[in-house]
Amino acid sequence: MLLSTRATAARVLQQVIYEGDSLTEVLQQPLAQAIAAAEQPLLRDLCFGSLRWHERLSAVLKQLVTKPLKPADKDVECLLRVGLYQLIYQRTPDHAAVNETVKAVKKLGKGWAEKLVNGVLRRFLREREALLSAADRQETALYAFPAWLLARVQRAWPTDWKNIVQASNTHAAMTLRVNQRQYTAAAYQAQLTAQGVAADTVECVASALNLHKAVGVELLPGFAQGAVSVQDAAAQLAALLLDCQPGMRVLDACAAPGGKTGHLLEHTDELQLTALDSSASRLLRVTENLQRLQLNAHTVAADAGDVASWWDGQAFERILLDAPCSATGVIRRHPDIKVLRRDSDITALQQEQARLLRALWQTLKPGGHLLYATCSILPEENSQQIAAFVAEYPDAQVLPLGDSWGHAMAFGRQILPGDAGMDGFYYALLRKQHGEQSA
Repeated sequence: MLLSTRATAARVLQQVIYEGDSLTEVLQQPLAQAIAAAEQPLLRDLCFGSLRWHERLSAVLKQLVTKPLKPADKDVECLLRVGLYQLIYQRTPDHAAVNETVKAVKKLGKGWAEKLVNGVLRRFLREREALLSAADRQETALYAFPAWLLARVQRAWPTDWKNIVQASNTHAAMTLRVNQRQYTAAAYQAQLTAQGVAADTVECVASALNLHKAVGVELLPGFAQGAVSVQDAAAQLAALLLDCQPGMRVLDACAAPGGKTGHLLEHTDELQLTALDSSASRLLRVTENLQRLQLNAHTVAADAGDVASWWDGQAFERILLDAPCSATGVIRRHPDIKVLRRDSDITALQQEQARLLRALWQTLKPGGHLLYATCSILPEENSQQIAAFVAEYPDAQVLPLGDSWGHAMAFGRQILPGDAGMDGFYYALLRKQHGEQSA
């Protein structure tokens, strides 16, 4: 039986919340792809929205369903989340939201739960103000952030945390990277205007355009010919900061899916670029992206930290380490991070980041530059990570990054979610000095 859009959303949420799967990956599976193209925007909104407001929906749901449903019936619980999301945040008329959600119960094969779902949603409508007021007395519900992460953000950014949380709970704009081999941002903006697509330039990133409204990539002029890519403006800074020169030997470690790889090659002619990633399947995305851009790189599937398994001994003049991180700066694009990430993950990520930094440093030529990047807003993964590294490696010099974007840290610069419309991102540029000995 083909599931309805709401029933499918419930199953998707069940996989994310209770099975720990990535929302992006689940939406690419046959379960979600079976939904008609015209219904895909609704499916995505139900899933993204329910996860964005997960903590608040949970606080409301706990008041309405006092006896937890059995593990086998978590799809019904997730359907209730979908229903509540519609009633609180969507513009769907209340009666339509309730009726369509109740109909979805049968599609899940749980006819017995029709009365439960109908009763819960109608009680919410009767007691809306009181239920929301009670939920919002909890900080986690009010700010829609898990307690551990809210505490970390408050500690790290005592004067900015409310803005960070608010920005993280918004819909991110669709941002384009204009291939400046083909167009300036202004020239491509004119192409979009001619197509009826409104876009704004980003002051501190010359290649970036923010669309007023997301569109399918097939509607972007020249997309298939590599004229433009989808990439947040903060991520576009990487190619500018690394400052590659023609003919340089360059390593893009942790390269998949290849957005920064493509930008490096667009930005500078004749690079000898190696794109490295530990996942062979994800590395295929790099190849596909480069083919569309009509660019080439040497791709290698290997653990960047296991240098002996992939390095030929020839030093790199530039290295981009886009390190595995908590992704706490891109929650607005990936709200499932708030559900999937755990406090205990941060220490493990710090250890992995340090391992990769140490390993890759030995492959960098004296006088060369390594750009350390994360999409995290947590100092433990960012400025504190770099502070520990330069304390251990006396030949590591932290270079200035300018002051036209982000916030100055003790080491490097931090972009917070929403700054100039960008994602949260951290950069530190390290130069390997001559004549010093590494640890």
